[in-house]
Amino acid sequence: MEIFYDTHAHLTYPKFADEIPEVIKRAEVAGITRIITIGTDLESSQHAVVLAEAHPSLYAVVGWHPNDLAEAPDDVRPELRELCAHPKVVAIGETGIDHFRLPSSNGGNEADDAAWKERQIKIFRQQLELAAELKLNAVIHQRAALEPTLEIFEEYADRVRGQFHCFVDDTASMERIIALGSLVSFTGIVTFKNAQEVRDTVAATPLDKLMVETDSPFLAPMPYRGKRCEPAYTRLTAEKVAEVKGVSLAELSEVTRATAHHFFPKLS
Repeated sequence: MEIFYDTHAHLTYPKFADEIPEVIKRAEVAGITRIITIGTDLESSQHAVVLAEAHPSLYAVVGWHPNDLAEAPDDVRPELRELCAHPKVVAIGETGIDHFRLPSSNGGNEADDAAWKERQIKIFRQQLELAAELKLNAVIHQRAALEPTLEIFEEYADRVRGQFHCFVDDTASMERIIALGSLVSFTGIVTFKNAQEVRDTVAATPLDKLMVETDSPFLAPMPYRGKRCEPAYTRLTAEKVAEVKGVSLAELSEVTRATAHHFFPKLS
């Protein structure tokens, strides 16, 4: 069986609380031998490290998600720096910019939006600075905000590579990211009937510049769309990516695993 890695999952979410061993086992049966579980705040980042310590196939990414900054300290670096010393912490993130969920979508006003955007930028910069300091790469979130995300990221692109995860933008956007030395990763969205633009981007992405992921528990691929996603479903996404790219599963397995090891050097 061809082997794949789930390069972005959220196993710290409550939906997985009581069945981590079973989730890992189902992934192994599907040929998913490495799972990178992603922090979105300090608590989930700490939890990700605990899970990585307990399970050989799990690795952790630690950081603050742009939608989870209400409780973040003014400087997130000291506590994250401490976590990054762990040998199974392979990157900083999930960090970035999100303009899809702004205060105005929940009763706020334009001033609230402006203040929130500034906070996102501040914390994003801190995490990119930490990644550069520690010679780690970053897992990038850019929902409805690719331009402002790239505007900030470009300042660090000579020191930090980014995994622009759950990528759904067009080919031209992908090419800009690749030109910065970074890469993109694709979720189960690639299997959705209404996601032809995503498949077009997959087709145009160089084979060695992409990774596959689930973003579990979100975005389950067909035929499980709308249900809880889990790392075992990485295989379904990989099958569709291979089909779109016109390559065998064996080739996709070999190249994407090599890309993951290059991007996450601490991944064993």
